[in-house]
Amino acid sequence: MERSLPESWVRTELSEVLDDIVGGGTPSKEISEYFQGDIPLMTVKDMRVSRPSETGFNITQQALKSSSSKIVPADTVIIATRMGLGKVVRPVMSTAINQDLKALFPSEALDKSYLEQWLLSIAGKIEAMGTGTTVKGVRLNQIRGLQVPLAPFEEQRRIVEKIETLFSQLDAGEAALRRVATLLARYRQSVLKAAVTGALTADWRAQNAHRLEHGRDLLARILQARRENWQGRGKYQEPVAPDTSDLPELPNKWVWASLEQLFDVYGGATPSRRDPTNWGGTIPWVSSGEVAFCRIKQTTEKISQSGYESCSTKIHPVGTILLAMIGEGKTRGQAAILDIPACNNQNAAAIRVSETKIPSEFVYYYLMGRYEQSRKEGQGGNQPALNGAKVKGFVMPLPSIDEMWEIANQIEIAFDAAAATEATIGLELTRSAALRQSILKDAFSGKLVPQDPGDEPAADLLARVRAGRATASRP
Repeated sequence: MERSLPESWVRTELSEVLDDIVGGGTPSKEISEYFQGDIPLMTVKDMRVSRPSETGFNITQQALKSSSSKIVPADTVIIATRMGLGKVVRPVMSTAINQDLKALFPSEALDKSYLEQWLLSIAGKIEAMGTGTTVKGVRLNQIRGLQVPLAPFEEQRRIVEKIETLFSQLDAGEAALRRVATLLARYRQSVLKAAVTGALTADWRAQNAHRLEHGRDLLARILQARRENWQGRGKYQEPVAPDTSDLPELPNKWVWASLEQLFDVYGGATPSRRDPTNWGGTIPWVSSGEVAFCRIKQTTEKISQSGYESCSTKIHPVGTILLAMIGEGKTRGQAAILDIPACNNQNAAAIRVSETKIPSEFVYYYLMGRYEQSRKEGQGGNQPALNGAKVKGFVMPLPSIDEMWEIANQIEIAFDAAAATEATIGLELTRSAALRQSILKDAFSGKLVPQDPGDEPAADLLARVRAGRATASRP
C-alpha cells in the first residue's frame, strides 16, 4: 500500500518527468581493435561505486559507430536494467553505455539528485521486478511506468540536502566501524605473533618457571616415543633437525622443532568418481575447500568402505590438524582441527598431533600465524601448492606442554573478545543500513523536511512541463 503524500506533492509516472531515456550497446568483441580506444564503455561491473571514474573497457570511435552504444555526459543518472538490478550511478566522466544500462535525463520538474536518491530508495522493488531464467532484467516500459512521489522542486532540493547531511553522518560512523574491524584483524595477528615468540605468556612463564619442562626434554621424549612406535615397520629414518641459524632467539626452555620431528604427516587421496559405489558411504572425507581455519564436525561428502580401500587415504583421529596444500583463492595455507575421525583428499596434509600430548589448538594457531608465510612457500609453478616435504619442514617453537595449553587458552580469550566486538560492529552496520532506508522512506513520503507553503505545488510544476511538451510537439 502506497503512503499518502503531502497536499503539495503528486504521484506520477517516471516517464512524465523525464525528458529522455537512452539505452546502449556493445561493439562486436570479435574485433579486438574496437577495444583499444579511449572512450569509456560502462557495464554493470563498473557500478561498484556511486561515482565511477573509470571503466573496464575503452572503445574506439569506430566501435561506437558500429554499435548501438551511445555516449552520455558526465554526471548522468545511469541505472542497471539487466543484471545488478537496483544499481544507480552518476559517473564523473562522459561514457558510452552498454545494453544492460539506461541513462535517465530528468525534465525541469525533477532534480537530478532527487531522482538518484529515489531510485536508490526503490532498489529492492526494481530488483523484484526482474524477470528471466538465468539473468534477471526489467523492460523499458516498466521503468517508464514507475510511480514517482513528486515534491515541489524547491522541496526536492531541501530533501536531497537533508539526505546528504544525514548520510554523511552515517558514512563517518560506518567508516569508523570498519577501521575498528581492520584493527581487529591486525590485533589477531599481533596476538598470534606474541604467542609464538613467548611474549603472550611471559608473565605466566615467570610465575611458573619452577615447574615447566624444558622444550629440549619434551622433544627428546617425543622422538624416543616415535622410534619405539616404529618398531616392526622396517628401518626407522631419524627426522633431520631443522637449521635454526636464521631463526630468532626463543625464551628460556623453548626450542625449535620441525613438524616432521614431532608428528606423522600424511597425504590423502580421492576414490575414483567413475565408480559410484565409492561414494555415499559413512566415512567422512574432507576436501581442501573445507579446510578453512575451523573445526571440522561434519563433511560435505562421505565415502564407502570400498572407496576407502581403493585409495591411499587414511582415517585420522580426532585432534588431527589438516593443512590445505592446494586450493582456490585463500584456501592454500589454511588449517582445521578434526572433531570427528575423517580421511582427506590429496590436496591437504594430515598432521597427527593427537598422537602426542601437544595440544592440537597450539599447532592450529601456529599454522594460522604463519598463514602468509605458508602461502609464499607454496608459490611457483602453474598451480601454486605446498607439498608434504615442505609441510614436514615447517619449524615450530616448542615450549612445555603446560605453556602450550596456556598459550592456546590466552589466544582463545583474545579471539573471543575480538569476535564479540566484530559482532557488535556487524550489528551497528546493519542498523546503519536500516536507518538509511528509513531516511529514504521518510524523504519520499514528505516526512523528512517541512513543507513550505511558498513553494510551487508539484501539480502546477507538472502541468507546466506537460504544456511545454505540447507546445514543442506542434508543427
